[in-house]
Amino acid sequence: MSRGEGHRSLADQLRAWPEERLARLLILRPDLATPVPRDSGQLASRAATRASLVRALDQLTRAELVVLDALVIAHQTTRRDLLHLIRADETGITAALDRLCDLALAWESTGGLRALTGIPALLTGGPEGGVSGVRPLAEDAEGPGAVSARLEALSPAARALLSHVDRQGGEATSGTARLDVTPEEADHPAEELIARRLLVPHGRVLAVPGEVALALRGGTTTRDRSDIPPAVSTSDRPARLVDQGAAGAAFEAVRRTELLLDGWGTSPPVALRSGGLAVRDLKAAAGRLQVDEPTAALLAEVAYAAGLVATSADQDGNPAWMPTDAFDGWVAVDPADRWLTLVDAWLAMHRAPGLVGSRDAAGKTWNALVPELTSVHIADTRRMTLDVLTGLRPGEALAAGTGAPSLVSRLSWLRPRRPRSRADHAVWTLTEAETLGVTGLGGPSSYSRAWLAGEDPRPLLADLLPEPVDHLLLQADLTGVAPGPLDPALARRLQEMADVESRGGATVYRFTPSSVRRALDAGWTATEIHTFLGSVSRTPVPQPLDYLVDDTARTFGRIRVGHAEAFLRAEDETTLTELLNHPRAGSLGLRRIAPTVLVSSTPIDLLLPRLRDLGAAPVVEAADGTVHVARPDALRARTPQAPRPTGLDTARSAARVSAVVAAVRAGDRTRAETAAQTPSPLPQPPSDAVAVLREAIDAGAPVLIEYVDDRGVRTDRVVDPVAVDSGRLTAHDHRAEAVRRFAVHRITTVRPAPSAPAE
Repeated sequence: MSRGEGHRSLADQLRAWPEERLARLLILRPDLATPVPRDSGQLASRAATRASLVRALDQLTRAELVVLDALVIAHQTTRRDLLHLIRADETGITAALDRLCDLALAWESTGGLRALTGIPALLTGGPEGGVSGVRPLAEDAEGPGAVSARLEALSPAARALLSHVDRQGGEATSGTARLDVTPEEADHPAEELIARRLLVPHGRVLAVPGEVALALRGGTTTRDRSDIPPAVSTSDRPARLVDQGAAGAAFEAVRRTELLLDGWGTSPPVALRSGGLAVRDLKAAAGRLQVDEPTAALLAEVAYAAGLVATSADQDGNPAWMPTDAFDGWVAVDPADRWLTLVDAWLAMHRAPGLVGSRDAAGKTWNALVPELTSVHIADTRRMTLDVLTGLRPGEALAAGTGAPSLVSRLSWLRPRRPRSRADHAVWTLTEAETLGVTGLGGPSSYSRAWLAGEDPRPLLADLLPEPVDHLLLQADLTGVAPGPLDPALARRLQEMADVESRGGATVYRFTPSSVRRALDAGWTATEIHTFLGSVSRTPVPQPLDYLVDDTARTFGRIRVGHAEAFLRAEDETTLTELLNHPRAGSLGLRRIAPTVLVSSTPIDLLLPRLRDLGAAPVVEAADGTVHVARPDALRARTPQAPRPTGLDTARSAARVSAVVAAVRAGDRTRAETAAQTPSPLPQPPSDAVAVLREAIDAGAPVLIEYVDDRGVRTDRVVDPVAVDSGRLTAHDHRAEAVRRFAVHRITTVRPAPSAPAE
């Protein structure tokens, strides 16, 4: 059937569609395919349900919503007449109509275009006002000429009041105005509007009729152009600087994620009962990474989404956050590959790291990694934000100050029905994109454009990343300078014996007695430290650094700690005497039991750090008297099973859509064959009854229903269906000559009504 001929109902239109268009509908509205519809009638019925309509309307831009609103206002109209109702370009209106029809939100009836039943109650602005605030035209609505004549007869004050009410949504209270006056008796602008029927009672308020609102706006539903999206404020930014800034941030995100998880591998933070990360552990992670807490929370959340961190039992059997098996493979690949793993997970995840640190409705602070830290809209907002950014030409970036608000305005135009948190989601996306190196200086990088376009960004990113270096420049002030990013393996070994003092293009490491003791605690010997420093330094090892290593090693292990609760043993009596008489040693519970032995009432796991705070360098003595020094084992969790979108998934989705289309077509053929035979007296399932009722609503045709009332009495009733909602049919009953409601589960059969209803 051609577009101009029209259809009796939406179900008839779906039956006439080619299979390719029906498949496109199921792709755009996947909820219609589950479970598989029996035929086109059931598919049309499901498309008109409230839950499905809400999902479909959420996909529309403001221009498409305005066109849909105009269809609701006009009830049923042609494409040519619709052009006069909307202040927009004809091409844009046509494109919006085609998309509405593809989504089965509008259909070509025999009398013209119609919006799907149930849409007026869901449009932004309420069941009456719609997007534009203009109410649907009544069947007996006056023509433009009659309305214009009444408007011209208004006084200036009444005209101003009417325009104000229209701009504020089209509703107002009557106040002290009288409702039963003639134009000659009116002594108030509101009374004048009521007398001339330019404001009419609507429930407890007064409303502007649809034909009056159209006349006030010059015959259109909107005052401004609805097909032009808001412009994004930009400023010129050299593409080279954007790429360099983004690549630097990408390298830092990869390096800091590795540093965070490497630390959690040896000292995993205990998971909260709620499954999240404690505030103190987040602060410790931020200090270790030298970033603020929101950035640390973002890196932890992205690592979790990428499957690099999960909860598992620690050595004491408590659930703790630790790297997964996948982390070991991740650190072995190139930085560009590691970055791609992180941003792929970030783009697809539904988690909201921006909420960390804020409070929920109950006043409770959001912790990182809690399971509830999610949002159903944030992934789509994140993708739309990046699409807007990649729409900027190379050399353009968001303007400082005005760029972010203008981008939020663009997103509001693209998805007007999204929640109030849209602005927060967009701002979080901009901040997170800068942190992860997707953008730089407010603009998208060249490799990010390739990534979002489905191309491989790794070659472009690899060319921008600095080459890793394998050497240090040791200096006499006990520092070492890495003139670039260190090789990951070398950096991990160096962090065992030196502290990072500053980062940037070059990283400065500081050697201190405590940092050298840390290496000795991990199992290094003084000889191994000297050999390592000599092999990685391009300059001779300074003498002060040699002395520092030797002096620390000389005092290392003088005191041996065992269990008494704990005991301390030393070959030198003076060492224990100094410790016993130390001003801050009183809380350790020390007492001498021999010239070279002290015992303590403090457990060994608390005694060791306190002794180190006093300047001692103890080592743990095993039961056989040998020194027990070893680097803590790196703990690992099992990598969670996370689905990844693949070509196989796409093929399976396409195959499923094809199978659903085939099932619908088979159901249509069965229905047509059954309709040609004698109608079956068997009761219909409620789903079939609802499908037939919705088809009758679309066609505006009466039906004959067999209804069982509360007393079990079965009667036949001819009704004009109006709406089906919440398991009830609202219809005009020909027998009672009134609008009644029927429980759908009590309707046993639905058949086309005879030409003349029985008495």
